[in-house]
Amino acid sequence: VPDGLDTPFWEASTRNVLMLQRCGACQEFQWGPEWICHRCHSEDVNFEEVRPVGNIYSYERVWHPVHPALKDQGPYIIVLVELPECSNVRLVGNLMGDPEQSVEIGAPVQAVFEHHRDVEPPFTLVQWEKV
Repeated sequence: VPDGLDTPFWEASTRNVLMLQRCGACQEFQWGPEWICHRCHSEDVNFEEVRPVGNIYSYERVWHPVHPALKDQGPYIIVLVELPECSNVRLVGNLMGDPEQSVEIGAPVQAVFEHHRDVEPPFTLVQWEKV
């Protein structure tokens, strides 16, 4: 059951903006969003716009589709991106470009907002590309 906690993240992504939850008490960023701070347990948590840049923390090159809807999509690269300006929060997304490109841990990346407006309901995915 959706609880709406991540709504500000998804709404911002439709405007090509990356937003993360931040605690007003201890100033730590966190993902996934919660009703309280993961660190200090304050209830003073709000979303804040952040720079959509980070570094590849880990990755996986997917050769075999894990779902029938992805049967024509492989191979593709999934990256775990660490945002050093945001308490080292990590986000998952696809690495855009050649699916057989070399990938280095620590490589700088920036967010790419992939809009899917021709479906109902429309949505935007936060993907990543090398800088």
